[in-house]
Amino acid sequence: MTSTTLFWIFSIISLISACMVVSLSNAVYSVLFLIVVFCNTASILLLLGAEFLSFLFLIVYVGAIAVLFLFVVMMLNVKIDGVKINYSTIFLIGILISLILLIQIWTALQLDIEAYDNIGVPLSQNNFPTIISWIQENELPSNTESIGLILYTSYSLVFIMCAFILLLAMIGSIVLTMNQRSGVKTQQITLQLYRNQNKVVRFIDLRKN
Repeated sequence: MTSTTLFWIFSIISLISACMVVSLSNAVYSVLFLIVVFCNTASILLLLGAEFLSFLFLIVYVGAIAVLFLFVVMMLNVKIDGVKINYSTIFLIGILISLILLIQIWTALQLDIEAYDNIGVPLSQNNFPTIISWIQENELPSNTESIGLILYTSYSLVFIMCAFILLLAMIGSIVLTMNQRSGVKTQQITLQLYRNQNKVVRFIDLRKN
């Protein structure tokens, strides 16, 4: 089975699963099909040679976000609501979003074709197979190493800023979820450590009747 056949198989499964995500009324099944979409997208990226993005999809989206969605939906026990939906409005919005996505894909493909044309080599000559020296390919940096070098050198300031933004978001969520009620009895460690030992223990004489 060639890579082109696998690419089409994963793409078709991804499209069918994406349609099931937005069409199913059960939230648990929608999240499960969303996990299928992420897995097939990671397989497509692996076929295209972007192994770093592929494993990033599996670790972040499938291993964290999708599983978190699944646990939240199962714990909340979301029931099917009997609200009437205006499908005509949703259909028009879907057509508009699809047209925007198709225009963006067509623009990206046109830019890609122009970039190949600027090299000066006809597109018909690029289809011939070439001999690859795997010894030289082994000495070249991998995709993950290239991304790491660029991320920690040229874009190090942006990477640090993103880390600070995520840190502020984490601190903000912790502060917002803290219980800030007034009148709550709290334990004061300093007063307990500086207490007077003579007033802590009292000796009481017990008289026998």
